[in-house]
Amino acid sequence: MIADRPAFGVLLMIGFCAIAPLGDAVAKLLGETIPLGQLIAVRFAAQALLLLPIIWLTGRSLAVSPRILRIAALRTVLHIIGIGGMFTALRYLPLADAVAIAFVMPFIMLLLGRWLLNEEVGPRRLAACVVGFIGTLLVVQPSFANVGWPAFLPLVVAVVFSFYMIVSRHIAKEADPLALQAISGIMATPFVVFAIWLGHDSGFEWLGLKAPDGYEIFLLIAIGCLGTLAHLLMTWSLRFAPSATLAPIQYLEIPFATAIGWIVFSDLPNGLAALGIAITMAAGLYIVYRERRRVEPIPPET
Repeated sequence: MIADRPAFGVLLMIGFCAIAPLGDAVAKLLGETIPLGQLIAVRFAAQALLLLPIIWLTGRSLAVSPRILRIAALRTVLHIIGIGGMFTALRYLPLADAVAIAFVMPFIMLLLGRWLLNEEVGPRRLAACVVGFIGTLLVVQPSFANVGWPAFLPLVVAVVFSFYMIVSRHIAKEADPLALQAISGIMATPFVVFAIWLGHDSGFEWLGLKAPDGYEIFLLIAIGCLGTLAHLLMTWSLRFAPSATLAPIQYLEIPFATAIGWIVFSDLPNGLAALGIAITMAAGLYIVYRERRRVEPIPPET
């Protein structure tokens, strides 16, 4: 078992927050031409192909206990559903809006951390969760007015990834992060490929196949590399810090996503969405403040 190192876990999570929106931006670019199933298959195949040589060169092992393997399978299913939902949402929503709506996830994680992992979450942080959720609804409202039901997909993603992170935290100290991510890629790739093979003649657009051109091949390689690195950083962060500590740090993903969306797509949130993002981030920063107060040692009496 590895002891908690919260500061290092936070740094790893910040890296995730910077890299994950880049991968989402690439997915949004590819979503215009490449079917969803093909995107997901490439994403997980790249994860396996990138990590297996590293595991071999570093002398690591993919051998895990049957219990870890079962939990890893559940984690992989959640990962597939979460990525599929987010890639679909990005076809309809601006990058910053999709990420901001998904940021009901840290609130869900705080609650799950309290109820499932017995992590301490005080009433003030619970109140901040309510305020942050209201901010999330302010982002959903204009998006729903513009695109309809896809505006709720990031909420589904938030629920799925909350359980994904809780499951990851549950085994992060027992399994090597590189091996865990490689196992996920090995499990997910044949499953998604088989689903495409079964359904590519069914008429469902998302199960189709397309031969990519040179530019799309470059982006497909990028999405595999960025996605693998981002989720590896997240898995590592959960190895060193509790989920209740890391959840608020993920709010940094919102300004990163906003900047990337503006640079790549010239998209900026409208007034109501911007207000909702500000409220959500303020609630998250308050939670960070309360978390720091909670872990600060009480000075001795003099």
